[in-house]
Amino acid sequence: MALLLCLVGMTAALAHGCLHCHSKFSEKFSFYRHHVNLKSWWVGDIPVSGALLTDWSDDTMKELHLAIPAEITREKLDQVATAVYQRMDQLYQGKMYFPGYFPNELRNIFREQVHLIQNAIIESRLDCQRHCGIFQYETISCNNCTDSHVACFGYNCESSEQWESAVQGLLNYINNWHNLVSPAFRCLEPPHLANLTLDDAAECLKQH
Repeated sequence: MALLLCLVGMTAALAHGCLHCHSKFSEKFSFYRHHVNLKSWWVGDIPVSGALLTDWSDDTMKELHLAIPAEITREKLDQVATAVYQRMDQLYQGKMYFPGYFPNELRNIFREQVHLIQNAIIESRLDCQRHCGIFQYETISCNNCTDSHVACFGYNCESSEQWESAVQGLLNYINNWHNLVSPAFRCLEPPHLANLTLDDAAECLKQH
């Protein structure tokens, strides 16, 4: 289990955020970066604000601290993006601000965005678990912005028949997953984890 959590952490560390997967991200943040020099009376605010905008995506992933993969539905990504762009556009509509105000507001929007993404990912996972048996939903991977899906096992079964069907579906899912796993990763399956060392895990990953 510890190794699996470690691998999840490694995946998160390689990611570049979630908002950058939105179709308007490049256009919006290009505008924000190019107009940052018009937003503060103090020249010291300009490089600080520019760095915040440039590192926005990477810093987002660093702050998510999720124990599950960073995968978000398109609907929730649109909701997060709309909220962030609205706040940013309002900030940029103002004239020049007093020293320190503009970068502080950027940090506030950034933190709000992180919370929105965290909630969106967790809420989708909780909604998934309210079903009975195996359930899958379409997502976007924040690692590389490709289409992905999340599967979970829901416990909201109301009869013995539903439970029987749910358990059978789970067993079928596990068997299908086992058949699709690359042989290079068979060493990471549960029966082999008990005696697996870090060196063994590293060698296993190199084989892929």
